Amino acid sequence: MALRQLIPPAILFITLLAQALVPHLRLLIVMTGAAACCLATSVTGVATTEALLADVPWGVLIILVGLGLLAELLAAGRLFGPLAVRAAVASGGRPQRLRLAFAAGMFVVSGLVNNITALVLVLPVLLVLLRTGDARPRTVHWTIGTLLVACNLGGAATPIGDFPAILLLSRGSMRFTDYLLRALPATVVALALLLGCVGLLVRPERGVDDDPLARRLSLAVTTALHRRVRPAPGPVLPSVLGLGAMLLAWTFLPERLHVGPALVCWLGVCVVLLVRGRQGERLARTRVDVEAVLFLLGLFVMVAAVRRAGVFEALGDWILGLPLPPRGRMVVFLALAGVLTGLFSAGPGMAALLNVGEALTRELPGPSVYVGLALSVCAGSSLFLTAATSGPLAQALVERADLRDADGRPVHFGFLQFLPVGLLSFALIEGVAIAYGLLTTR
Repeated sequence: MALRQLIPPAILFITLLAQALVPHLRLLIVMTGAAACCLATSVTGVATTEALLADVPWGVLIILVGLGLLAELLAAGRLFGPLAVRAAVASGGRPQRLRLAFAAGMFVVSGLVNNITALVLVLPVLLVLLRTGDARPRTVHWTIGTLLVACNLGGAATPIGDFPAILLLSRGSMRFTDYLLRALPATVVALALLLGCVGLLVRPERGVDDDPLARRLSLAVTTALHRRVRPAPGPVLPSVLGLGAMLLAWTFLPERLHVGPALVCWLGVCVVLLVRGRQGERLARTRVDVEAVLFLLGLFVMVAAVRRAGVFEALGDWILGLPLPPRGRMVVFLALAGVLTGLFSAGPGMAALLNVGEALTRELPGPSVYVGLALSVCAGSSLFLTAATSGPLAQALVERADLRDADGRPVHFGFLQFLPVGLLSFALIEGVAIAYGLLTTR
């Protein structure tokens, strides 16, 4: 391979490594890396900057921005807080049931809207319950860690839940219904395995006597803190109706109309925001996640440069050339995808590996490869606290809550505290991804 073909992947690798090591500068690092890729490909004649920008999947950015604004409108409607309180009351305040209720709830919410927004509104309710109830480090670590993994699985369950699935949908790799019918059961199985292992094998609450009085007090405090919070029908109703209309359009609109997923989202979100008038205008002006958009734009430019250099094609040919049967090559690819995602996070992992996965579809069914890849990316994003955006956010919220154990010592939640949860989750979800790929290609 010529030197000019090696420069873009070298820049991409160095950029991804640097943004993982220095997360507080990740946006500037990625944008600088993208500019360096444009310069390198222009000087060496691989591709012009205009060509790289033309390769950017703008539909992905449109869907991410649109769904983000919809999530902001739902947040303004104060929908998630009261639902979290009801889940807490239904669980009776028991730690095991709390973990099940909140994990299942976040799984569902993360499949429909931005899980970051939902986490900001739901996690404080759970933290109040832990602070006034069982705030032992082991309980806190496994409860919050399981909640984060449930968010990742919920995002992988639907074509609009998270970046990897949105990328598949917007690129036309899979249709909305095809992905949903395949990925949803697999992620439900993975979540059930995780909750079962935590509840039956790990048992974070073992050795602690049940205290009904403490549980009732914890629920009473939580309910009192949120007694004045009620959902606002004004923002919630158009958001729910708009999201429902978009889901129907994604499912039933015929391909011959050439109305793609991005256009459906664009029109649907604009109509919902117009219904809200000034509130919709304010959200559109102030609540767009510019950081995420610029980060992904820089990432897409670098991936386009690597693709134009022919590296993905060469890597795909290498995998196809492995002395293994097709299903064995797929297992190697899925395992590699999980590990790389854990190191570099879901966005870079999926954007780069999808191009390699397309090579495997020459000899294996596309849905098996793509859904297996999405699950492997989910496994990788659950491996380390830094592999998904929700991890550092949860860490900050826990530190801000100032949880303390029975002896008054502060309870921390960071990289090392999440690691046991991440290792177990990675093994289970990656196992489901490989099993799915093997079972659907028999």
